[in-house]
Amino acid sequence: MKNNNIDYKEKMILVGLNITDYKKNSSDYDIDQSMKELEELADAAGGEVLGIVIQNKSNYDVTFYLGKGKAEEIAEYARNLDADMVIFNEELSGAQIRNLEDLMQIKVIDRTALILDIFAKRAITKEGRLQVELAQYKYRLPRLIGMGKDMSKITGGIGSKGPGEKKLETDRRHIKDRIHDIMQELKEISSNRNTQRSKRLKTKIPMVALVGYTNAGKSTILNELIKSHPNYNEEKKVFVKDMLFATLDTALRKAVLPSKKEYLITDTVGFVSDLPHHLIEAFKATLEEVKYADIFLHVVDASNPNLKLQIQTTETVLKELGVSEKKMLYVFNKADKIEYEIPYKAVEPSIFISAQTGYNMKELEEKIDIMLAGTMTLTKLCIPFSDADAINNLHQKYHFEEQYDENGFIIELSLDDEDAGRYKKFIV
Repeated sequence: MKNNNIDYKEKMILVGLNITDYKKNSSDYDIDQSMKELEELADAAGGEVLGIVIQNKSNYDVTFYLGKGKAEEIAEYARNLDADMVIFNEELSGAQIRNLEDLMQIKVIDRTALILDIFAKRAITKEGRLQVELAQYKYRLPRLIGMGKDMSKITGGIGSKGPGEKKLETDRRHIKDRIHDIMQELKEISSNRNTQRSKRLKTKIPMVALVGYTNAGKSTILNELIKSHPNYNEEKKVFVKDMLFATLDTALRKAVLPSKKEYLITDTVGFVSDLPHHLIEAFKATLEEVKYADIFLHVVDASNPNLKLQIQTTETVLKELGVSEKKMLYVFNKADKIEYEIPYKAVEPSIFISAQTGYNMKELEEKIDIMLAGTMTLTKLCIPFSDADAINNLHQKYHFEEQYDENGFIIELSLDDEDAGRYKKFIV
């Protein structure tokens, strides 16, 4: 670090390699878009990007990833701009990092280390911090030989948040022991969550999971939907900021459908292209919650020119989690930022909304209601005053207002098949 001021932004050069022979047949890969995303990641990490370098090459170099000549050129470029570090757009081996740092005489990290650093800074809960630490150790373990010098002399700053600040041990056995300890702690946390989940599943309250690319607006949508609950207050809101990975820890909140049925809605960590495999593995326990959702709201930033790749990225991660067959509603958010709506032809059902302005939010709630309804039936009940327990039980699962006549409570609501059978004798 060249400056110990806490407000100091590390200055960085971003480097991307466009392997032309490998990627020229892929219509989905866009090196410029990928580098733009790397720039957004650098900004989210708190850095200042001074320049971007892209090299077109038929293959990567085993020693320097780029050719040695290009690496020397970038080193000179970094010195002239007084940069603190160089970030590569793709994952480097430990040996490549060591070789590049020896040649450039500057800190070198890759996209994976950058994402891990952002997660380390944003994780709030104990589980979140453990998950990120686990991913960092698993990332660094195979790089111990190549990064030996760096491991023994951690300099701090971007790319070294977490284990690095705890004087990361170079001893492989010690790191493996720490990985084992973290996994045991996470296993215990996961066990507690399973117990809570079992209790919740017994209530048979339906659940909706928000999934999608980072910064698509999932948290903003959640904050709007939960306003429907009678017990809503501002403290129920989740953190929202226009930046990548603003939300890491899974949130679970209650909301109410137009049919008056209560449901749960969960927010999840956003995805990004080339999301580190170790990170997906570490967060699987948390993301496992989505397996129990009845429907997914796949949130897409309608204003993003690269939305097709973002949709595919999310679907790839969902497939890896084994939940790609779930009932899905594609929610094209930020409709206020586009001139006209052209539904992405490969997805249905879908809806265009703006959580920011409220556009089509009521329609979104109605679509969720329909998708969750399944075989639910709108039913009118007359429950005698002597059966007040039945009213109390219904209030635990549904939200409605009762009226009265001389015969008892008069209510109208949509019941699932089980409840329709249970309260059949009260149907008017």
